[in-house]
Formats: sequence, C-alpha cells, structure tokens
Amino acid sequence: MLQNEQSSAPGAQAGEDTLYFDVLIVGAGLSGVCAAYHLQTTCPGKTFAILEGRDAIGGTWDLFRYPGVRSDSDMYTLGYSFKPWRSDKSFASGDAIRNYIRDSAAEFGIEQKIRFGHRVTHASWDSSTARWTVDAEVGPQRTPVRLSCNFLSMCSGYYNYTDGYMPQWPGMEQFAGRLVHPQHWPADLDYDGKHVVVIGSGATAVTLVPQMAQRAAHVTMLQRSPTYIVARPSIDPVSAWLQRKLPAGIAHSLTRFKNILLSIYFFNLARKKPGAVKRHLLNEIQKQLGLDYDVARHFAPTYKPWDQRLCLVPDADLFTAIRAGTVSVATDHIAAFTQTGLLLASGEKLEADIIVAATGLQLQMMGGMQLKVDGAPVDLSQAFMYKGMMYSDVPNLAVAMGYTNASWTLKCELSAKYMCRLIRHMDAGGYAWCAPRRNDPSVTEEPALALSSGYVQRATGILPKQGSKKPWKLHQNYVLDTMALKFSTLKDGAMEFGRAGAAV
Repeated sequence: MLQNEQSSAPGAQAGEDTLYFDVLIVGAGLSGVCAAYHLQTTCPGKTFAILEGRDAIGGTWDLFRYPGVRSDSDMYTLGYSFKPWRSDKSFASGDAIRNYIRDSAAEFGIEQKIRFGHRVTHASWDSSTARWTVDAEVGPQRTPVRLSCNFLSMCSGYYNYTDGYMPQWPGMEQFAGRLVHPQHWPADLDYDGKHVVVIGSGATAVTLVPQMAQRAAHVTMLQRSPTYIVARPSIDPVSAWLQRKLPAGIAHSLTRFKNILLSIYFFNLARKKPGAVKRHLLNEIQKQLGLDYDVARHFAPTYKPWDQRLCLVPDADLFTAIRAGTVSVATDHIAAFTQTGLLLASGEKLEADIIVAATGLQLQMMGGMQLKVDGAPVDLSQAFMYKGMMYSDVPNLAVAMGYTNASWTLKCELSAKYMCRLIRHMDAGGYAWCAPRRNDPSVTEEPALALSSGYVQRATGILPKQGSKKPWKLHQNYVLDTMALKFSTLKDGAMEFGRAGAAV
C-alpha cells in the first residue's frame, strides 16, 4: 500500500511543505530494518521514517525472484544479532530471507515507519539549519515530495535496481529463443523440457543452473573463466546441536560467533597461503566430480582465492547435477549469437531455447541519489570512506556498506550502532553535525573495493576511496571493525563536531 504524508511515522512540521524527522533512513531491506531497530532502541526519543522506493519490504531479497535464489552467506551472520535465526538450514532461500526481514519489521514495530513508493532523488545539506532536505518521487505518477532531517542513513545498497549488466554480443537480435536477465526474471518463463544456456559463473549462475536443471532438458553453464566454488552442507551440525541443547538466543549467538571466526580465519589463510588454499578447493571439487573430470579447465581460476568473491553451493547441488548429466560446463568466449543459440570462439555451437545472461550487477552509489552540501555537488568518487560507513566532508550521513568477504549484515549492524553513538554524542554535547575530515597528509589513496571482479572494475569511476591507514582503511574484518566502531573514541582526530550555523 502506498502511504501518504499523513499516514506514516510521526514527525515535526519543518515548513509549509516539508515534514521534518530527526533521522531519515533510505531503504527497507536488511540494512534499513537493522538501522531502524538500533535507532529506536538506543535513541528512543528520535523521530524517524524509512523511505522505500519500491512497494515492499526486503530490498534485494524482494527484488530477485529467479529460480532458487538464496543466500551464499550463512543466516546466523546474515541475520540480525537481535533476532535469532531459528531454522536448522544455514543457507536460506530468497523467500525465507524476505519473510525474515518482514517478520523483523513487524515484530519490532518498524513496518509502520516505512513510506513505500518513495524513491529518493536528491538530498541537500544546509549548514545554516543543520538539516538535510530530501526530495523524493512518490508512486507511478512520480509525485514530488520533500522531507527534511538532521541525520541521513543510506541503506539502499550499492547496485542499480533498475538495470543489471547486459553485455552487447554480436548477433543478439538473431536469436529466436528467449534472452532474460536474472534481475528481471519473467514470471511467465517456461523452461520445462527446454535447452538452457546460463552465461556466467558467479553466485547467480551457480544458483540458477542446478535449480533449472530439475525441470529443463539440459542446462549449460557457459563461462569465460572459472570461479572458485565451495560446497557446504545446508544444515550446520554444530548449530543443530546447540539449538537442541541451549536456549535459542544463546545457540544463535554461539553459532554466529563461530561462523564469524571461521570466515575470518579462511579469508586470512587464503591471503597468506593462496596456493595451498587453491589446491584444497580444487581437490574438493575433484572429489565431487571424479578423477576423469577436467577440473583444471572448468574450476581453476587464474586469480588467487578472494581476489574475487568465492561462490558457495549448498549440499554440492551444482556438482550433483553435473554428475547426473543434467548440467554441463563450457569454458569459452562467445563469438556471436545465432538464431538457435550461441557460436563460441572455439567453433563449438550451443543450441538453446532460452539463454540466461547471469552477467552481473551494475554498481550505483546512494541509490542514484544526487547529493549536495551547502549548494555544492558532492562527487563521491573523490571522497574517502571513514570507517567504511561515512564520507569525508559530508556531514550527518551514514552509509550501510557490508563486507565483500563475509555477511553483509555484520558490518551494517556495526555501522548502525556507531551512527547511534554519534547521534547520542551530539545530543550530549549540543552539537548539530559531525563530519569526517581528511587532515592527515600521510594518508594515501587506495581503491575502496580490492576485488578484481568485473562489476567492481566497471565502477571504478564512481566508487569512493579508502585510505592507507585508520580511520580511512577498510578492514573487511569483523573483529577489527568491532574495535573501531564499538569501542574506539568518537573524538579520534578525524571526526569534527559543529553547531548549527557554522558552515561545514
């Protein structure tokens, strides 16, 4: 239901046409609901609202509807610390995650704070009033509305919801079958008994391929180059034992802590001993597929483990489908589309009734919103990220940016708590704004995301930077971030606090 200005969360009237809230949260997905929970829990006197561009709770997990969509992070860490994941399945379906987010919003009274159909387009900071003015378009008619706030919490993710990445191959217009992108999965797509080619080898492809193979005549996963793939059981035996023996909250916390430590250990091991980790990963795949399978060709990337994200397949379903003969892997380049399928660079032809371009995402900062500070446009590609959750010289703005090597929610929850610490500190000191300052000339510039993945490389011109040392260094490590965001002092020499009227 599209909520109007009067039916949503309470706020104070800032002007004739502008409704004021202490905090505005943009996005009602995993991180938006998380930010709202911590805000109302630790800053109970603050008014806030959540602006959601779509008409449903769930963010990514409501958008993606392709067959088999699921998490590749365990739910004990992808879920919230304040709401235990009670299923015995560590890796959940998209439907289960969407329901978990909705249930969390309902349980903690957050859903009534959401203004659906509000697509934020601009946000402008005015130092004279120490407020953000936020412009949004509402509903299919794109009716303009304006709200204002003191603090802005961006929980809109970092990729374009409107368009996925679709390369332009020669001859695409010749293909007589159906070409689809997983980000916009057609509800009427019938692939029963059909020959399907899935282009890609990332998380979406390895999810789609075994799922579609259950109904298709045959599915081919076509990749330019391999990806590291890890098989894990969908049910965590340690967690299952803990849930039988202990109260749900304690079992959830212990499993969460165990999984955090294991992910940090494996990531650091991959960095220190990439050759040994690569051999281990390939040996495990060889055991799944047999000694006769050409693992070196189809599953051995040229890059080191964790130079790109690893893909996870619960219960080894991809390898089971390959052994059953319902799935095959082709490692080659596309020369051209044909009327009946694909012509590969090697000369091989792949016949297909349906081609799925699981070719990735297009990154987009701030949900595509335009940002200004005191009338000057903000170029985020020139900004440095402060503790992975704020931008240099941009006041009273927090950004939910999860990990690339662990569950998204872990970092987002730390960031939400830190935002609340800042708000409480400003209230106690009579400050109206806070902004990180790059005042250490010894800090040098580094890429914000140290991944060689295509979707990251395509977005180098829009991504912010990180610095060579704290508080500008992105750790990608939950333990280090806990120290930096939960226990460190707010007055660290980089964060500046000011009062209304003082120009940022």
